[in-house]
Amino acid sequence: MKNKLLFQAFKASIPVLCGYITLGIAFGLVLINANYPWWLAPLMSVIMYAGAAQFVGIGLFVAAMPLSTILITQALVNIRHIVYGISLINKYKNAGKWKPYLIFALTDETYSLVTTVDLDEKTDPVKFYASVSLLNHIYWITGSTIGALLGNLIPLDFTGVDFALTALFAVLTVEQFLKIKDIIPILIGSLCTIASIILMKFGIIQSSNILLLALCAGLVAILLTKRGKNYA
Repeated sequence: MKNKLLFQAFKASIPVLCGYITLGIAFGLVLINANYPWWLAPLMSVIMYAGAAQFVGIGLFVAAMPLSTILITQALVNIRHIVYGISLINKYKNAGKWKPYLIFALTDETYSLVTTVDLDEKTDPVKFYASVSLLNHIYWITGSTIGALLGNLIPLDFTGVDFALTALFAVLTVEQFLKIKDIIPILIGSLCTIASIILMKFGIIQSSNILLLALCAGLVAILLTKRGKNYA
């Protein structure tokens, strides 16, 4: 039964496997290109496991941002998980010892599987959710480790690798638009970013505060337009 459940979780998570290995390798390469030791990639993936936020974190570290800016930025980047958590209260309420890990290992892709896969009556939902979460975590650790080792052992041309984060967010933006069919959040994000850059050009804010200001302004604007629920 355990093997059958694990196979079922693996089968459902194959798309995540393909995506996490690819993006994990990109993260490992970005980390090495930033002159960090290879072992930091698997370490971050084990204890942080935040996907896009790990890319953002490397950029913030390289830019020597203040700790307060790093913490606030990371919180804003991952603020959508509050909505994820609320919607999973019923699914995870009987998770028992697995609940802390299920909460920790909740990513966009894991959330998608947990909320969309139909389970038969014989399948223990908690064990299935735990298996999916653990497998996805392993995929990400594996991908990031491979990328870091490749970047550390083999001379590679890193040109364009740092665009992986931008590409990731572009894909997420397109998927979000296709899901909610609402262009307003995208326009708000774009305008807030442009406004922040203009303020920086005129010396009103520092370059280190562009991302933070754009995120805060975007969240406020989305909430004021009453689209926060749909966008999350």
